[in-house]
Amino acid sequence: MNIESVTKALQAAKEQSKERKFSQTVDLIIALKGLNLKKPEEQVEFFVDLPHAPGKQRKICALVGPDLEEKAKESCDLVITQAGFDKYKDKKEVKKLATTYDYFIAQADLMPKVAAAFGRALGPRGKMPNPKAGCILPPKAPVQPVVERLQKLARIAAKKQLAIQLAVGKDDMPERDVAENVLAVYNHLAHHLPAEKNNIKHAYLKYTMGKPVLLD
Repeated sequence: MNIESVTKALQAAKEQSKERKFSQTVDLIIALKGLNLKKPEEQVEFFVDLPHAPGKQRKICALVGPDLEEKAKESCDLVITQAGFDKYKDKKEVKKLATTYDYFIAQADLMPKVAAAFGRALGPRGKMPNPKAGCILPPKAPVQPVVERLQKLARIAAKKQLAIQLAVGKDDMPERDVAENVLAVYNHLAHHLPAEKNNIKHAYLKYTMGKPVLLD
C-alpha cells in the first residue's frame, strides 16, 4: 500500500458516492483476523498522531482546578473547574456534556473527582481523560500543545469486534492529505499488531454516502 494506491481507492470511493450539499467524511475500515479479543492482551487500543487534521475542529473540554484554569480557558472550548463538578450530578447534564465534546482533558490530581463526577457518562463512550492520549496533565503544565495535538489525534480501537472504523478525512481535503492519514493509521496498526500485517484481513475506504472500496 502506498500513496498512489490509496489515492486511486479514494477516487474510486468518491465516484461511488452520491453528491451531497454537506461535506462527507472519509472513513477507513479495517477488518482484522487471528486475534482473540476475549484476551485483554490481544485487544487493540492506541492513539496515532495523524499528519493532517481529519476533518472538523474537535471540541475540547477541560476539567481542572485553579492551577490550570487560565491556561485552559485560552485553548479549550469549555472549562469546568473543580468547584463546578457538582452541577454534573444531574444525569442529563453530564450526558449532554459527553455527547457535545470530542475530548476531555483533566488535571492529574483531580482524576478521582473527575471519575466520580463524569465517569458514568464518559467511560462508556471512551471519552474519559486518557493518559495514552496525553489528556491527563500535571498542575502548571502547558495546555495549548495538548489541544493542538488532539486536533490530529486518532484513536484506534478493537475491543469487542475484529474491525476498526475511523474518520481519516473529509471530501473537501486534498486527496494526498487524506491518503497520508490513511497510511499513518495502517502502518501504525500493522506495527502494533502481534503478527503485524498478517493480522489485517482487509482495508476499505468509504465516503459517508458511498459504498466501501477495497484498498490493495
